[in-house]
Amino acid sequence: MDIQIREMTDRDRPEHIQIDGSFTVDSELVLSVTDQGIGYTVKPVVPSYQKSYPDEADQGDSGNLSEYIGRPDRAVYLAIAGDRAVGRIMLTKNWNGYAYIEDLRVDRNARGHGIGRKLIEQAVLWAKAGHTPGLMLETQSNNVRACQFYESCGFVIGGFDSYLYRGFKEHSQETAVFWYLLF
Repeated sequence: MDIQIREMTDRDRPEHIQIDGSFTVDSELVLSVTDQGIGYTVKPVVPSYQKSYPDEADQGDSGNLSEYIGRPDRAVYLAIAGDRAVGRIMLTKNWNGYAYIEDLRVDRNARGHGIGRKLIEQAVLWAKAGHTPGLMLETQSNNVRACQFYESCGFVIGGFDSYLYRGFKEHSQETAVFWYLLF
């Protein structure tokens, strides 16, 4: 699969960028703090179930894709296969100086072709050009494949919050996991 990574421009129509970011939850991280830092084991979830997050691009001020175009503190990069977007990464400069990955999606039908890794590589270039100390992101303990992917890209767990999602009944058992890639 030939994949091109490019920055989103005002010629792109956000409503045409439909990426199925759903995934199967069949396991979850069990986090622990040791003298060496934060570690985890993986435990199975039975029965497994499908999950998808709302599209950040549809969520008010943090997600309007047009607000990322031509800004030095924000960017959206698309992974294009043929004439179709099959992946997207949304970046912003966070309050603490890090480049923050607000959303990373690879279409369910395009996974396994290195698209996520190419998007992370582009995020690293963007973050380094902005003189940030690194990249950071947050994901949930039940998105094990994503967590293992971030770890394989060199990210480490910097912290977790077991109360962040308690206000949402359907997500109340999830733990927020904060990942960092330090430069």
